[in-house]
Amino acid sequence: MKKLVAATHNKGKLVEMERILSGFELLSVGEFDGGVEPIEDGETFRENALIKARSAYDCSHLPSFGDDSGLCVDALNGAPGVYSARYAETPKECIKRLLRELEGVSDEQRTARFVCCIAYCDGETEFTVEGNCEGKILFAEDGEGGFGYDPVFYSFDLNKSFGKASMTEKNTVSHRARALDALKEKLGVLKK
Repeated sequence: MKKLVAATHNKGKLVEMERILSGFELLSVGEFDGGVEPIEDGETFRENALIKARSAYDCSHLPSFGDDSGLCVDALNGAPGVYSARYAETPKECIKRLLRELEGVSDEQRTARFVCCIAYCDGETEFTVEGNCEGKILFAEDGEGGFGYDPVFYSFDLNKSFGKASMTEKNTVSHRARALDALKEKLGVLKK
């Protein structure tokens, strides 16, 4: 089984990735000396994903991938974007800030998407793939499930908020699942 290093220390994320990337032995970058999380100072999801993938490859010398993701709201010119996790002090404060900045914006103008970019690096080949999940931002939280912006993100695929969706439902349409599917497909092409 081919080894693949994920540039994450998050065990929950690793489990989600293993489900989709079956056929690969997934290792966490934390299992290697020097496997620290690099500073993500890129201006795009792609740049940050490449920083992570290259860093994971540098310490493991094995094929590696890194991801970066966030919420992009059309009425806010793509914000919070790469700053999604740092939009405010806590996840609840992030939601409050987002809703405050969307005050007065009509329902039809609240379109948004979760975006995930995954970068791959093996010392010879580098590429990126992307997955998106389209929806809109609700006027108030709806549901207790998920994390981050999930309670205010209404998924067009599921016809409900991510806050009301089960983890299984969310994983079938999520931006990360779609990006991982694209990665698996591209890796299958590389093997041939």
